[in-house]
Amino acid sequence: MLVAGLVLAMVAGLIHLYIFVLESFRWTAPATRATFGTSAEQAQETRQLAYNQGFYNLFLAVAAIVGAVLVLAGTVTVGTTLAVTGTGSMVLAGLVLVSSDRTKLRAALVQVLAPALALIALLVAHLT
Repeated sequence: MLVAGLVLAMVAGLIHLYIFVLESFRWTAPATRATFGTSAEQAQETRQLAYNQGFYNLFLAVAAIVGAVLVLAGTVTVGTTLAVTGTGSMVLAGLVLVSSDRTKLRAALVQVLAPALALIALLVAHLT
């Protein structure tokens, strides 16, 4: 179960790396606007906010991925702490997203599913 949790933490990290690229570097691109449901005007007006938010996603991704790698390298306590902090923050951010706008349920599920499964697998691994 530990390996499954670590793989899921890395998958969650990769998803958030992708979100980082979209928000920080491709925010005004037509495909990104379609993904996030924004107009050209909205994207232009919110570009600075999206850039900043993208970096939050990057930092969460780094925590989850580095944590998983550290566990695999034998630094279990620090690695688990980072992986749980990163994935736990991803889950909480997804819950905030859906609680602020119910129409964002699909986006929240993309953001929440892998890290939530990672947390469950890591908890099961820790308890067994």
